[in-house]
Amino acid sequence: MQVLVLNSGSSSLKFQLFSMPEATILCSGLIERIGLEDAIFTFKTDKDTIKVVEAIPNHKVGLEMLSKQLLNSETGIIKSTDAIDIVGHRVVHGGKHFTDTAEITDAVKQKIKALSSLAPLHNPANLEGIEVAEAIFPNAKQVAVFDTAFHQSIPEYAYKYAIPNEFLDEHNIRLYGFHGTSHKYISEKAIEYLGKEHSKIITIHLGNGCSMTAIKDGKSIDHSLGFSPVNGLIMGTRSGDIDQSIIFHLAEKFGYTLSEINTLLQKKSGMLGLTGFSDLRDIQAGAEKGNKSCQLALQMNAYRIKKYIGSYTAILNGLDAIVFTAGIGENSPLMRELVCKDLDYLGIEIDLDKNDIRPDKLTVISPENSKVKVLVIPTNEELEIAKQSVGLFEN
Repeated sequence: MQVLVLNSGSSSLKFQLFSMPEATILCSGLIERIGLEDAIFTFKTDKDTIKVVEAIPNHKVGLEMLSKQLLNSETGIIKSTDAIDIVGHRVVHGGKHFTDTAEITDAVKQKIKALSSLAPLHNPANLEGIEVAEAIFPNAKQVAVFDTAFHQSIPEYAYKYAIPNEFLDEHNIRLYGFHGTSHKYISEKAIEYLGKEHSKIITIHLGNGCSMTAIKDGKSIDHSLGFSPVNGLIMGTRSGDIDQSIIFHLAEKFGYTLSEINTLLQKKSGMLGLTGFSDLRDIQAGAEKGNKSCQLALQMNAYRIKKYIGSYTAILNGLDAIVFTAGIGENSPLMRELVCKDLDYLGIEIDLDKNDIRPDKLTVISPENSKVKVLVIPTNEELEIAKQSVGLFEN
């Protein structure tokens, strides 16, 4: 069985083609910096690595590039679209409707679309990916795996907001949580490594979108993103936590419309608003050259993460491990160093030599006798999505 997994982020698209159930990777790749003139398309097989740098204005164009490459007569991997049995899609917001993996129908697509206002950088791209995939692979089963599903275990006292009860009871306004596929995958790897019956773990997913989860005995008990994926940590273009009265101040004092404020907080804030760059590689390069805005933005980013580490250690009543993952978490020794600095009171320390890596497997970067294990685990949301997609049809 061949399963194509599409993982659409806010400015990226990861893809892998698996032969299941043995989980053999037939091809993989990444489309990054979507929306920029210098977007990068990378496609890898055992025989070839293809890299193209050009403008990719949106996810639809990126998916069309991928489909052409998959079918390329010389460097492609399939001869016909009928070779794909299942297409598994990452979908960010499932709201109250989806607590588990679902086969995609017209009704499912309508619900994903209806939730787009809660995840405007993601659900539209996810839905676009589904519709393009339906057109390209008409005979494949289409499956949605929801970011919000892993966080269904968060208790009511943690997911409920302190606003009048009817907003939860009648309108389902609550914390949902995101990046669940990634947090689930890496937490399972961390628990396996720890080998403990009971575990207290903080997982830190740092990419263009960023989030943290407090995980007790394998269950999510709190998460930094909430009703939509805009609050919590400082992200590539999203603000993270702000005082909500700023929204009213912008509207009443400066005449911003609600739509303009939403665009400001979702697409013009975060690291982009602080530095002019949304990609951490550009920000780190600027910081190294003495750009004070870039230096301050890195400090702010690490400071926000530290605050969540402190609060999650408290609600877990202790800590066995913290785990870094995703594009920044896996590939930025600097961010890991900034986050872990001066946390020795909590038992968190890193070995700078061990930290100077970009791992391809679970790696321990804390000293051998450290109270809290600091791990870097490459996430594999695509494999998790493939497993869940196949599992849907095994019963």
